[in-house]
Formats: sequence, structure tokens, C-alpha cells
Amino acid sequence: MTLSVAVRKAAAVAALGAALAGCGGGTGSPKPANQARLGTPAAPAPASPSAAPSGSGSPKAGAPAAVPVLPPGPNGLTPVFERAKQRTDKTVALTFDADMTSDQGPRAASGERFDNPQLISSLRSLKVPATIFMTGRWAEEYPDQAKAIGADPNFEIANHSYSHHAFKAPCYGLPALDATAAKADVDRAFAAFRKAGAVNTVPYFRFPGGCYDDQALRALSPAKVTAVQWDVVSGDAFAKDPDAVAEQVLAGVKPGSVVVMHCTRSAAPVTEEAVRKVVPELRKRGYRFVKVSDLIGK
Repeated sequence: MTLSVAVRKAAAVAALGAALAGCGGGTGSPKPANQARLGTPAAPAPASPSAAPSGSGSPKAGAPAAVPVLPPGPNGLTPVFERAKQRTDKTVALTFDADMTSDQGPRAASGERFDNPQLISSLRSLKVPATIFMTGRWAEEYPDQAKAIGADPNFEIANHSYSHHAFKAPCYGLPALDATAAKADVDRAFAAFRKAGAVNTVPYFRFPGGCYDDQALRALSPAKVTAVQWDVVSGDAFAKDPDAVAEQVLAGVKPGSVVVMHCTRSAAPVTEEAVRKVVPELRKRGYRFVKVSDLIGK
């Protein structure tokens, strides 16, 4: 490992952009993964049955008890969560984007793997809770896996859109949705989770590419979700060295951090191995792994 963490981090952000654009399928000029934190509220709302979103996009009967969400931001904008406000408790949330764009069916049919069952198995064996940000298209391609993840109390499934199209343009060359299509796209993803039988879904959303602005937050507000970003980029996108990925995560994690990683073998082939290095080291440092809902609930 000859590159410094800082240099690797810069390279990782660029690689992350390509992965966020559809696991290597995007083109165009990358923008910073963490856009302006517009609409971020001061404090979370208390967990209550009324906290869960209503309407066609929300989790339905049979889902677990309501999880905490943030109150709307200024002018009713969708709230954005990036890292826990309570930063003395040594907790960290590992999140995994299960990416698949709406047009990647032929690639999956030809043998490309957008899933990573070994990663999920390792998280189970390591007893690491995690939040999986899943696209609806991924749930359609791998319904049995979506159902199994959604039935496991150690995991929660959050919404990463149906199509993995952008909610703000430009965004790594992703096709952009208009405001009307944005809400429908989120609803369609939740519907795909329900059809697969994934019970443990939560009203959280991650913007494809991490790209958003006030207009995107306004378009998303009818879905009544909390948008979840991250403060630690793992660098697992297209990485070949699991040690480098692990080192980058370990260098970036702070109490309350949200780490973004990927659950797609073709785009992030060393993630599982990196996780096996990260978990024991963070535990040695006194960290406890939690789901995003646990961080928001603090």
C-alpha cells in the first residue's frame, strides 16, 4: 500500500461516482457525492406510529414497528441525515447500496452479478447490523435475496429508487427524473420490495449518485421519507485491494458515522473481504455497529 489515505480517498470519490452512476454504466462529469445539506433539520422527531410515511410509497402492514424519521426541513423539504448528532457514543452504521439500474437486465441475463450473497452471509456471521439501500430493480432481479434480507432482524431495507435515475442533473451522466416521476419512482421501489416479500423496510431514501438540491428535496417530500447520505466513503467501488478499502474506512470513521459501501459483486468485488478486516478492528477500538434507524433514533 504505497498511496496515502488522502490520495486514495480522492481516487475513491471519483470511483464512487462511477459506481453510483449505475455500477460502471454512467458517463459525464462527476460532482461531489455529498451535495449541499439543504433542508437538514436540527433534531430528529421521536419514534411513533405516526412517524412512518403514509401513502403508496410507505411500508405496509406486516412491517416492524415504526422507526424514527426526521421532521420536515424548512418549507417542508425532505429532511437529510448524514451523521448522528450524538457524537460521543461510539456507534457506526455500515450501509450498502444494492445498485441496479432499470436498463441493466440484459447484463444480468448474460451473467453479470449485481448481488453479493457472500457479503450478506459475512455480515450475519459477524453479527453486524446493516442498512441496505436497495433499488427496486435489484429487488426484482433478486427477489429471494431481497425477501431474506428483509426478514432478517439484523438488517433493514431502505429505498435507493427504482430505476437509479438522477433526482438532480447533472449527476454522473445518469438520466434525470422530473418532479412527478421522482415520487412515482420511489413508490415503485417500495412496491418492488413488497412484491418480493421484504418485510423489514424503513422510510429512508438515498439519492442515486448522492446528488440532490432543494428542488429534489421538494419533489421527494410527498414520499414522506428521510434522505440518508453518509460521511465516510469506503472506496470499495471498483477497488481491487481490500486492505486499502479497510484502511480508508478505519481512517474516516468517527462516532455516529454512516459508511457507504456496495452490495454488488461486479462493481465492488472486494467489499466482503474489506468488511472482514474493518469489523474486528472497529470493535477493538470500542465501536458498536448499528443500523441507520438506531443512529437517527438517538
